[in-house]
Amino acid sequence: MLNLGTSRTQPRATRSMSIGGGIDYLDSKTKGNFIGKVFLAAVLTTLCIIMIKRYPSLNSPSPFSVQEAGVTHVLVTGGAGYIGSHATLRLLKDSYRVTIVDNLSRGNLGAVKVLQNLFPEPGRLQFIYADLGDAKSVDKIFSENKFDAVMHFAAVAYVGESTLDPLKYYHNITSNTLLVLESMAKHGVKTFIYSSTCATYGEPEKMPITEITEQKPINPYGKAKKMAEDIILDFSKNSKMAVMILRYFNVIGSDPEGRLGEAPRPELREHGRISGACFDAARGITPGLKVRGTDYKTADGTCIRDYIDVTDLVDAHVKALEKAQPAKVGIYNVGTGKGRSVKEFVDACKKATGANIKVDFLPRRPGDYAKVYSDPTKIRLELNWTAQHIDLEKSLQVAWKWQKSHHNGYGISSAIRSL
Repeated sequence: MLNLGTSRTQPRATRSMSIGGGIDYLDSKTKGNFIGKVFLAAVLTTLCIIMIKRYPSLNSPSPFSVQEAGVTHVLVTGGAGYIGSHATLRLLKDSYRVTIVDNLSRGNLGAVKVLQNLFPEPGRLQFIYADLGDAKSVDKIFSENKFDAVMHFAAVAYVGESTLDPLKYYHNITSNTLLVLESMAKHGVKTFIYSSTCATYGEPEKMPITEITEQKPINPYGKAKKMAEDIILDFSKNSKMAVMILRYFNVIGSDPEGRLGEAPRPELREHGRISGACFDAARGITPGLKVRGTDYKTADGTCIRDYIDVTDLVDAHVKALEKAQPAKVGIYNVGTGKGRSVKEFVDACKKATGANIKVDFLPRRPGDYAKVYSDPTKIRLELNWTAQHIDLEKSLQVAWKWQKSHHNGYGISSAIRSL
């Protein structure tokens, strides 16, 4: 270390002159340097004051890092995805402050840009590129932002893919939910809305499915979601966190005003939703629609599903957020209560698109179940929620309109290279 207190490189006489009364006066050369430094410091100080006055944000913390009275800040994980982006749109329309966290492995940067253009005002929306499987990144996000609530959508969500790569699903769904929950507890976030699935029920003997139907999932996707639910429920036994778990059914549709839609990655079309497969066939992207399984114990041999419009689904999430109570857990099925067969869905898709879609009937897909539809009584009575968009053909018409005007999805690759 340098000892600056005792070492002198030149005698005092060469640096100053003593003139009466014990007062030292700087010699002319040193005096000039000193005045120059003072002048430079004054100029820099003045510039800083001007910058602070012109750009007040330079002197204030980010609005996302502070809690503001009357403003609810919601973290939406997976907010660049199909459902998460629609939920973000609804939250922003309802004047919530939103932070999206997404690694873009399944989401679309284009959806985020649409939302940013719709709500450009400071303090409304921010996007953070991060992987929820990275514990340090998750903790950093919670350390640097003040969240009032979390809507946890981020997850891989294809039944068929889960049977081929189960470990991916347990890591992505179960482990990542645990990391999010740990950070919420550490940083005092009080409300958790968890996006779960009817796949946790498996294939119940009795229909419709209620919230007390035994959960016996039959594929890794459903099992991973149930494990995450179990973690949340165990944690909630000794926590004051307000928790809502929404088990929803087969999601279709898109934003009625045409701002957002479903744009899955091309390489995942084989595993994707039936609505996306129908639209791909109608647009000629694929040679036809593959219907897997025609020997189920149903009226026409194809699977029965409960198709819920994404607009209704996000409405259920907002109502859950509004009704969440400290130290309580609410569990709700989110569906229409009406089962439709795959053949019925295909007929509706043909009418909605006006296309003569070729249909190939193939053997069953591993991990699928014959019949699943909900009893939405509980959510209607407790959250005052009822599905409004129950016309299957109309929901598909809305989604088809977006598809026709977005031949390349959002036109922006979801890969990180787009950032």
